[in-house]
Amino acid sequence: MEFACIKLALISIIILISIFPQTSISYDLETSFLQCFSSYSNSTTKVILTQNSSSYASVLQSSIRNHRFLNTSVPKPNLIVTPNDLFQIQTTIICSKKQGLQIRVRSGGHDYEGLSYISNVPFLIIDLINLRSITIDIKEESAWIQSGATLGELYYAIANQTNVHGFPAGSCPTIGVGGHFSGGGFGTLFRKYGLAADNVIDAQIVDVNGKILDRKLMGENLFWAIRGGGGSSFGVITAWKINLVHVPSRVTIFNIPKSLDQNATTLFMKWQSIADKLPNELFLHSVIGLVGASSSSDDGKKVLVSFTGLYLGKAENLIPLMQNSFGELDLKHDNCTEMSWIQSVLYFGGYSINDSLEVLLQRNQTSPSFKAKSDYVKEPIDISGLEGLWNMLLEEKAPTLIMTPYGGRMSEISESETPFPHRSGNIYDIQYLVSWDSNEEASKHIDWMRRLYAYMTPYVSKGPRGAYLNYRDLDIGMNIGNASYEEAKSWGMKYFNSNFERLAQVKHEVDPSNFFRDQQSIPPFSY
Repeated sequence: MEFACIKLALISIIILISIFPQTSISYDLETSFLQCFSSYSNSTTKVILTQNSSSYASVLQSSIRNHRFLNTSVPKPNLIVTPNDLFQIQTTIICSKKQGLQIRVRSGGHDYEGLSYISNVPFLIIDLINLRSITIDIKEESAWIQSGATLGELYYAIANQTNVHGFPAGSCPTIGVGGHFSGGGFGTLFRKYGLAADNVIDAQIVDVNGKILDRKLMGENLFWAIRGGGGSSFGVITAWKINLVHVPSRVTIFNIPKSLDQNATTLFMKWQSIADKLPNELFLHSVIGLVGASSSSDDGKKVLVSFTGLYLGKAENLIPLMQNSFGELDLKHDNCTEMSWIQSVLYFGGYSINDSLEVLLQRNQTSPSFKAKSDYVKEPIDISGLEGLWNMLLEEKAPTLIMTPYGGRMSEISESETPFPHRSGNIYDIQYLVSWDSNEEASKHIDWMRRLYAYMTPYVSKGPRGAYLNYRDLDIGMNIGNASYEEAKSWGMKYFNSNFERLAQVKHEVDPSNFFRDQQSIPPFSY
């Protein structure tokens, strides 16, 4: 079944009414919203949760992936709506507008700054947990996926029907399709096939007026905007149609870790010069962290650089390729493991390649508290810059830097093809991560992350300093209230470069009153 345009119709609406408000304001909001919602149906069972509903806390926490947002001081939604169909989303939008409630839309909860479930003004969450069906069409080599599905569920569904197809999206299986696709979405196949968003061929969205639109009805401007511009600025995206891509029946994985006393700095310098120039079939990223530190002492800490690769082919073809392009790494057959593509998904997701594929269906995995940032590198970082970086990493307990090589297909796609502009000219991107166990430590670790980011300024992209939307970072700028286009450029240009203006123009066309907004949403363009 495809999720094509559906006309407005009265479909059964399910409501749980449990109203024991803490303030008269919340009481009025909840009561008015529930009355509005129930006016469209006589049905009264569990779809809307108030703060006093017995399952409110468990549903709210179920897909909060960053534990620093589990603090009691973090603002909570007045209501959580878990729709079972599109009409319930339409009704939620209509009633939210009438009652002055903002909307946050959550698919997997991986938003690094929690914007899919946090607001400082009265708001509700549309949680898409119940909208997660996946329909694979192997003959057409395509699939329809509802936005509440996770990447793990998508990969599982593909693997159950074919061993020679895959999809170029992220490595973490608990990421929700809705946020990932709408922000761009890259993973181990993107040098061969581009972003997830590059492989979207249709979509379904409920707009600010409650209309259900497919690609034909929404038009090419809006369809362009939601493939990398962040869907939550434009409406509630409920489903995506994608092209599946071809993968060989056997792929090859390798991982070679090197410490600084094992020549890691020289190897990384060579990696910077070749990683984006390797054949499209080879994804070779670098993950930098620390080893050797105990919980009681920092003695013995070492910087470790791991060179991890996925090759779309067999080891016998990979070995000579690596000998010619990166002989210094000394890759041997013993370092390589051949497997199916879906086993490589398990590997990069942190599982054993021998695990049951059912692990990809687990949604409620916990994450520590963390802070992340991102950068793009256009010129290799010199040795003095790297040595300073290693020293900064040694100040922390659990830092991680993931260096993802570009080139390949990414250099062949115009930066204006989708809102995601970071294409040709980028050697690699950096994801900076730092995590901690106790929220009392948060400020110390976030301060370190900001100092690291400041240190890296001379070595990364400039004018603007680029950032990746799916590695959300409010430090680079945020909207204050109903911000203007000019005010939002401080952060918007970093994510989108010159595409930001077109995004704002699309926003003006489809949501001129700026109903769908948050701290980093696209504002309407002012003519």
